[in-house]
Amino acid sequence: MASEDVVGKSRGDTAVTTIVNLAEEAKLAREGVKAPGHQILTICKSLVAGGVAGGVSRTAVAPLERLKILLQVQNPHSIKYNGTVQGLKYIWRTEGLRGLFKGNGTNCARIVPNSAVKFFSYEQASKGILWAYRQQTGEEDAQLTPLLRLGAGACAGIIAMSATYPMDMVRGRITVQYRGMFHALGTVYREEGFRALYKGWLPSVIGVVPYVGLNFAVYESLKDWLLQTNSFGLANDNELHVVTRLGCGAVAGTIGQTVAYPLDVIRRRMQMVGWSHADSIVTGQGKEALQYNGMIDAFRKTVRHEGVGALYKGLVPNSVKVVPSIAIAFVTYEVVKDVLGVEMRISD
Repeated sequence: MASEDVVGKSRGDTAVTTIVNLAEEAKLAREGVKAPGHQILTICKSLVAGGVAGGVSRTAVAPLERLKILLQVQNPHSIKYNGTVQGLKYIWRTEGLRGLFKGNGTNCARIVPNSAVKFFSYEQASKGILWAYRQQTGEEDAQLTPLLRLGAGACAGIIAMSATYPMDMVRGRITVQYRGMFHALGTVYREEGFRALYKGWLPSVIGVVPYVGLNFAVYESLKDWLLQTNSFGLANDNELHVVTRLGCGAVAGTIGQTVAYPLDVIRRRMQMVGWSHADSIVTGQGKEALQYNGMIDAFRKTVRHEGVGALYKGLVPNSVKVVPSIAIAFVTYEVVKDVLGVEMRISD
């Protein structure tokens, strides 16, 4: 009898514990607090959405991305092509279809984790900044301002760029030569050392502050403005059509890349320094290769030898590329999150 009482008591305690746990989970759900397992799953889904968005958007514009880099580092003493159409025709004629997508595998290998980290970092930075802003102002219903979004975007850009910079560095070289990512990484490390993998890091980090910051700030602010004012009748049931969101992303991408483009050119130039195979590409046959002591020195020498226009080499194909790329990335990210059932939104 005693043992039966113990077993019965044990079963009763287990049942009570189960009921208590279920009640706690229900309470957390009502309060909007998710269980740790649910939070981890949400984070993973958010990272997947960001990675898919980056891969899809970059592959769609891969030929223009390669042309942009080739224009940025093209031999100024032996111009082979000046425009977007002429450049694409030249690549097609000399290298075929594969030439248009050369380096895209490495590019996607870099952009997928970069995009995943960037979108997720922006969400987290936005929440942290919004919390601090509400604490400072004492307004519990305060929302992110365009300036605060710019700050969150800048933080996300710096984190993502720093995490994936070595792959970005070798991507620029693969576009010009090298057989693939691992061949490029191994050769750079063997011939130039580990520090070479971070050449141009400073202008890159400085560049992502206005670029990524403006991308997020303009995109989110423009969406909010359209939803609040219903300008041009584009808002329907507090939602924007996919085409409208693509337009918002295009505007954001155009503004961001125009402001940050000169830094991107200098970054590519600095990445080429120390690479013997790039001498004839960046300088010219029989010419002495330029050496840069830093970002400011690179700016000064580029303008002195090639003029201010050199800071905007490849801007046209880059603009044509950025418009669909950024737009596709934002919309793909939101669509994939809808498919995966992620509640967390960029502007939440």
